[in-house]
Amino acid sequence: MPEIVTIARQFGAGGHTLGAICADRLGYSLIDEEMVNAVADKAKVSPEWVQSVEKDRGDWLLNFFSKLVTPSFLDRLLDDENRGHINENIYVDHLREIMEELAREGKAVIVGRGGQYILQGHPRVLHVLLISDLEHRIKFLCEHYNMTEQKAELTVHRADKRRANFYKKLGKKNFDDPKLYHVVLNLSKIQLKQAEDIVCELAGYGC
Repeated sequence: MPEIVTIARQFGAGGHTLGAICADRLGYSLIDEEMVNAVADKAKVSPEWVQSVEKDRGDWLLNFFSKLVTPSFLDRLLDDENRGHINENIYVDHLREIMEELAREGKAVIVGRGGQYILQGHPRVLHVLLISDLEHRIKFLCEHYNMTEQKAELTVHRADKRRANFYKKLGKKNFDDPKLYHVVLNLSKIQLKQAEDIVCELAGYGC
């Protein structure tokens, strides 16, 4: 039975909402903004500061992470040969370390951040992709985040670009390839409650 669920999603498809509902129903921990807290704790900064940098990221989390780490953290993270700098490989290694530890502990729903790649092939992990039409994504943001239609559309396009940039850092371009996932759910075609039931059933809820 899966003890970890990863949810990759198009922005505005409702990934965080679905993750929170499924985590509550399964009795799992939700790992989304919680990842921010983990990084903030390691970097000795406030979660609020991490959140502000994430929202304003230009080169996505690599840029944020390279500015965030402290010398003492680098001393623990890097060997003597590499000490004093951080690059894409080191960042990805650190992200992988956090996720693999979560996978060992189990009972977590991980939203985003490349979990479908980092934990690909890992036993007891269920990979979910959540998609929806652009119109549905804009409507979701308007209804759930009190955005105007214009702002929602702009937010979706910017988030899609950041998402593509992030996977580029992982060396991946096929992040919406259905073969990466156990199930692909289209919230333009089914209701959120149906998606919840599918994910929880696949995760073994009630078995």
